Amino acid sequence: MDAWTGHDVPTLPGAAVAPRLFDSARRAPAPSAPDGVATMYVCGITPYDATHLGHAATMITFDLINRLWRDAGLEVRYVQNVTDIDDPLLERAERDGEDWIVLGMRETALFREDMEALRIIPPQHYVGAVESIPAIAGHVRELLAAGAAYTLDDGTGDVYFAVSAAPSFGYESNLPREQMTVLSAERGGDPERAGKRDPLDPLLWRGARDGEPAWDGGELGPGRPGWHIECATIALGLLGDTIDVQGGGNDLIYPHHECSAAHAEVLTGAAPFAGHYVHAGMIGLAGEKMSKSKGNLVFVSRLRADGVDPMAVRLGLLSGHYRADREWTDDVLKAGQERLARWRAAAAAPIGPSGEGLLAAVRESLGNDLDTPAVLCWASSSDPGSRWSVVLLGIKL
Repeated sequence: MDAWTGHDVPTLPGAAVAPRLFDSARRAPAPSAPDGVATMYVCGITPYDATHLGHAATMITFDLINRLWRDAGLEVRYVQNVTDIDDPLLERAERDGEDWIVLGMRETALFREDMEALRIIPPQHYVGAVESIPAIAGHVRELLAAGAAYTLDDGTGDVYFAVSAAPSFGYESNLPREQMTVLSAERGGDPERAGKRDPLDPLLWRGARDGEPAWDGGELGPGRPGWHIECATIALGLLGDTIDVQGGGNDLIYPHHECSAAHAEVLTGAAPFAGHYVHAGMIGLAGEKMSKSKGNLVFVSRLRADGVDPMAVRLGLLSGHYRADREWTDDVLKAGQERLARWRAAAAAPIGPSGEGLLAAVRESLGNDLDTPAVLCWASSSDPGSRWSVVLLGIKL
């Protein structure tokens, strides 16, 4: 699958270091100190409704990490997936009387356009679940052979991962079992399903059902993959047994990232799967989290169609700290538009003697767990650093 078109990222003067990032497993910031090559896997969209501002905020977060690593002189290997087969996609296609393949292709194309407009550096590998199914099925067979998975006895052909095979299960989310069970039920799991050895065991392979697409799984029989094994397989195949950052929204901490890490660690014997588990906050509207189920989404494509500059959207989302759940309001957008206008006016002037000093200060704040509010506060009242500093924020003046 092709990603979107990128843009040149200039080399900036002075010295930079890799950022400190909050790790959900440690529950504290820690240096991200890759040795020459930095690896990052970010969970992408399920393409049935793209791209709302929650998606945009998440992708901007990891774009900043990408830019800071590059600024520190690191080679970045970045992989993002597309969950182009899953229950929500099939349900939306059925609801709208549309072919699920056409729906997925259209929404993925729209996501690419939005990412390009927001100046997100594209991943080196942009990978769909469907194209990864042979490798996913291979990993499911490996887990079965190792006794870390089992097939239900109900004739469905469904295969589950045994969380008991992962002794450290739970270390990433740091949640009690009771809360894991609740979140599993809310986020695509089936803790009450009969025949499972443990309510928290996640699905690896769904046996074929009438009216649903299915693929050859070899000894598994026909079916399609579970969600968590998809990301584990793609990351392992393209980035290696361990990675520097596994990223996404904070709604992925459990069960998705906990389970995908457990799959990877059992498959390879290497732990932890990620040096940092980094999670972006949710974007809300009128006091509620933006979500498809609530129908309160603000789409990047709609804002663009209304003539809103994507750089103002980017600045609006950068005005809050990436880990904070925060509101999107007309005032947030207006502030982004006004800031963009000021910066563009200031960019016409030559970079003054304060430029390098401000760049160093911007690097320091961004290196402290991506403290964008501090950066925007300084830049509101001083030489924006000018063309140098805004490069780190990904803003086109």
